Amino acid sequence: MPELRKVSGEEAIQALGRLGFEKVRQRGGHVVLKKQTAEGEFGCVVPLHRELKIGTLRGILRQAKVSAEEFMAQL
Repeated sequence: MPELRKVSGEEAIQALGRLGFEKVRQRGGHVVLKKQTAEGEFGCVVPLHRELKIGTLRGILRQAKVSAEEFMAQL
């Protein structure tokens, strides 16, 4: 499994955008992203921090049902 590295919230949003996620809304410093698939709709909330902690990033990827390998390939 590739090692996740610290990224900013903006970098995470861009990488998830390349994976098909679209920005649905934003409230303050949190952005909600969603993706429509044949299995249903997946979404996640990304805080706009300068640096996301690894545990926070893992939680975001778990919500979005994206593997660490897929995410790291889009950075």
